[in-house]
Amino acid sequence: MDLAMKPHENALAALARKARLRRLAPRAGLDFTSNDYLGLAESDALRDAARAALDRGVPLGAGGSRLLRGNHPEHEALEAEAAAFYGAEAALYFPTGFAANAALLAALPRREDVIIHDALIHASVRDGLDPARVPVIETPHNDVGAIADAIKGWRARGGRGRPWIAAETLYSMDGDRAPLADLVALADATDSMLALDEAHATGVYGPQGRGLAAAYEGRENIITLHTCGKALGAAGGLVTCARVYKDFLINRAAAFVYSTAPSPLTAAVVREALKLAAAADEQRARLMALVAHADKLLRDHNQWKASGSPIQPIILGADARAMRFAEALQGQGYDIRAIRPPTVPEGTARLRLALTTHVTEADLDAVFAHLAAELERA
Repeated sequence: MDLAMKPHENALAALARKARLRRLAPRAGLDFTSNDYLGLAESDALRDAARAALDRGVPLGAGGSRLLRGNHPEHEALEAEAAAFYGAEAALYFPTGFAANAALLAALPRREDVIIHDALIHASVRDGLDPARVPVIETPHNDVGAIADAIKGWRARGGRGRPWIAAETLYSMDGDRAPLADLVALADATDSMLALDEAHATGVYGPQGRGLAAAYEGRENIITLHTCGKALGAAGGLVTCARVYKDFLINRAAAFVYSTAPSPLTAAVVREALKLAAAADEQRARLMALVAHADKLLRDHNQWKASGSPIQPIILGADARAMRFAEALQGQGYDIRAIRPPTVPEGTARLRLALTTHVTEADLDAVFAHLAAELERA
């Protein structure tokens, strides 16, 4: 082996000793892992939308960035329809939700501003932070009082710009909600911008699946991310915001300016996905029935806290223990994965049980029976 590779080999070996080595694994077993909450990703409806788009000549590749030749009518149609659907002045389509989230806080806050984010905010938001350019403050999870104190302290130290508060409306690893009404009230009272990540709420919550923040969309001090690769079953991320922020991102967000544009074909599929999600009340009702059943099973076991959402964390503590439980359930035919630090805090390795319309209440009963058996063996 080339000696230059040795540090990387040693780092991988250290991860393996901690039961934190990650490997790609194929799909196998009943889906309790994906974020395909409404079952759209492999639906005939989205396949038909893709075929229809190809038949009318929509290309697979964009061929360049949006600012060069990559801008396609499907991108613009999607953005116009998304803005109207979510009730925002404008929308901008990114290749991934990760790129969109990172771009927001990398480009929009000014040097005189401050960014205040929840301790459990997604890695995509953290990726856009540059404390050397804009001060960054982390606050305890879902603690609006701590955010207010952070803003007050920053002002007392001479902060003259605008606070930017970043939160997820539904947190991706704990499945709990942000105190949205309180966050909006605080943003209004402190002249703050509120950046809301609706990744796991889009399609699942709100009227027509418009998200937990649907009642607040369109406000000038709110910018929202709606990912298209979870409940919408496709790919990409839509930022909904005031038009001036869209124009600024087009000019200054490196992840937008220098990336090849998203596939026009995918944009066409997302347009159909928005229509399907808007009409998916039956699927949402089925999903919420599964959530209620999972909550009951968790309360019956009296060991784990029910989240009240399609994301149900089963916290096991040690990394190796979480891996052992995941492997046991996979051996029984369930695709359930272990989530370990640094994705979650130290000592909170867990199984992340994701509920989708791919499964039934009977499937949940079986999973919890296997969990109980594994607990007895542990």
